Amino acid sequence: MPRSTRKLRKPYVLNAQIGFLLRVATQRHTTIFTARMIEELTQTQFAALAKLLEAGPCSQNHLGRLIYLDAATIKGVVDRLRARGLVATAGDANDRRRRAVTLTPAGRRITEAAIAVAAQITAQTLAPLSPPEQRAVTRLLKKLG
Repeated sequence: MPRSTRKLRKPYVLNAQIGFLLRVATQRHTTIFTARMIEELTQTQFAALAKLLEAGPCSQNHLGRLIYLDAATIKGVVDRLRARGLVATAGDANDRRRRAVTLTPAGRRITEAAIAVAAQITAQTLAPLSPPEQRAVTRLLKKLG
């Protein structure tokens, strides 16, 4: 390669790469989430509970799709939530392969309390940004997803 072509190529700077920056931001959010979330809920457990509160009872696979988890991962999440008494599962009368997932009364109470904490977590995660920047980053991340 001619020397002049090499000089035109910009150096790869890890700290300027979107994947690296997203990982750092995710680590920051995860640290805040883990420190503040109640009932030792993980991010995926919280997502499942919050989505069930929002969407109502649904099949395990549909719940997984709603929160972007594969079938094996959502099964583990639901199994752990069921073991804690936060969700209940029942077979679908029309399709024996499906399992309907619902919040238990305890699951509903904990989810409602966790959602209040989640709002605080979001605010703390976004605190370094101005309100217009917060809206912009949220809008742009939705566009990437």
